[in-house]
Amino acid sequence: MIIKVLGSGCHKCIELADNTRKALAARGQQADIVKVTDFVDIAAYGVMSTPALVIDEKLVSAGKVLSEQEIGELLGKAG
Repeated sequence: MIIKVLGSGCHKCIELADNTRKALAARGQQADIVKVTDFVDIAAYGVMSTPALVIDEKLVSAGKVLSEQEIGELLGKAG
């Protein structure tokens, strides 16, 4: 599983990445977490507001910091 956190590296982006790590740990899952900061790459996902979260190349959230629980639910759906 590859998870991408899209954003400029701001506080909200860092918080989303941290919550993603916590959700993975709580579920006992492992994944590669990639930070995408290039705005051309971010725009390629159709994202206009960051932070955003991409799981296995599927955009699952944009414009808000998801909680650990919300990310856990998305990870469950992703398999």
